[in-house]
Amino acid sequence: MRLAINKHASTPVYIQIKDALKEQILSGKLPAGFILPPERRFANINDVSRSTVIKAYDELKALGLVVSYRGKGTIVAEKSEPEKTHEESHVFPLSWHPLFEKKINDINDTVSDPMNTSHQHDVISFAAGIGDPSLFPLQQIEGMQKNLNQAERLNFTAVEGYYPLRERLSQWMSVRGISASPKDIMILSGSMQGIDFTARTFLSPGDAVIVEEPTFLQAIQCFKAAGAKIIGIPLDRHGLRTDILEAQLARYKPKFIYTIPTFHNPTGTVMSMERRLALLNLAYKFQVPILEDDPYGELYFSNDKPLALHALDRHGYVIYLSTFSKVLFPGMRVGWLIAPEPVLKKFAILKQITDLQANTPAQLVLNQFLREEGMEQHLHQLLPIYKGRRDMMLSVIEQGEGLIPVDIPQGGFYLWCRIPPSVSQKELFSLCRDKGVSYLPGNLFFPQQSEGEHFIRLNYTYVSQESIKKGIGLLLEAIAQLDQKSDNRNIKEESTPIV
Repeated sequence: MRLAINKHASTPVYIQIKDALKEQILSGKLPAGFILPPERRFANINDVSRSTVIKAYDELKALGLVVSYRGKGTIVAEKSEPEKTHEESHVFPLSWHPLFEKKINDINDTVSDPMNTSHQHDVISFAAGIGDPSLFPLQQIEGMQKNLNQAERLNFTAVEGYYPLRERLSQWMSVRGISASPKDIMILSGSMQGIDFTARTFLSPGDAVIVEEPTFLQAIQCFKAAGAKIIGIPLDRHGLRTDILEAQLARYKPKFIYTIPTFHNPTGTVMSMERRLALLNLAYKFQVPILEDDPYGELYFSNDKPLALHALDRHGYVIYLSTFSKVLFPGMRVGWLIAPEPVLKKFAILKQITDLQANTPAQLVLNQFLREEGMEQHLHQLLPIYKGRRDMMLSVIEQGEGLIPVDIPQGGFYLWCRIPPSVSQKELFSLCRDKGVSYLPGNLFFPQQSEGEHFIRLNYTYVSQESIKKGIGLLLEAIAQLDQKSDNRNIKEESTPIV
């Protein structure tokens, strides 16, 4: 059973299969009792993965169009004919896909599979974007939670956030050179909400936004959901290529520039001071605001604490965004941003119509944690451990072959590594999953996903040094297997006589 499948279309392949089979079933071309081909055979005939066929069949089952029986396969279901009154007519299953707004329809879920795999207990995960939960300061937080005023912890806070926490953040940010009063700060339900608010406030369909290439994959999805045209500017070891940026600013006139200048995700790069100043000067020249995403700024391994871009901004062009998720508890979903008053007013309106306020108990606990200097103590214990894990990962990689760190990060969570050109990203991800190892493929971090085929992102903070040693060993083993497979394939091709 061969179907007309367009693998380059925006509609996912499994949806195309589901829709084609649904049409044939409803039209009677596939009658009740017809046995659909087994998933593997169907996949081979149509040159798709078996998991894609399984998802398509599951969609048909959810619509009641097919049923599965052990030993019999997937069968077209009998049409149910309920008793009809004179007011009733036949109701077909609702087809949801055509109803979705186009800019949402065009966004593929490329993250769920690797991220879901990473949380399985039998998998060594280098895919996660979080720190090690075993290092959370649980005893301190539990003690603070017990001492909270119960009436206060169960009540509303201001839309902009709990004022004492905003005061505390104002003081804490001053250490990084950021001058912001509490009224300049808004508490968010995670920093991702700040990216969303910026997109919804500034972007209309067709507007341009500048990003680093590669960049944070969820930011890409957020800007696509807004219907934006995403313009990628390449990075080097000094950060965003400002020499390339100027021409793109003149050409596209973007609504804003999105950047992660400090311990960039996924590359770990720190933008040099020269580039930071050049970026600000270009923003001033073209009157383009900057969204600075800074989730990793506190996670530095050297004595030199990176200065935030916002600290260098003397004209109010930078919207600063950060989160507690990387240094404390990702499940608390508390972040914050610093922005000029006109921007904060618009964001406050969006906050009111989305979730009204950030989590009250979490805000109260975090305020107490900062007030008692718990953050300083926690980072003092945390950073040497993460540095040790980074060093372990680099050490194991150096002992093997076929995996090359692009640069050695001086902080943050990730190594950005190059794999051999002979190794297929798709085959490597699948083989690693079979071996019990997960990572994130490089193409996820590019707006068009047509680049990054030979890069992978590895998180070194989530698992122990022992797991890093074992997991990287398995990853290198998988790369070697596929590299050898490619060599054998080339030898076979070269030895095949030309007729």
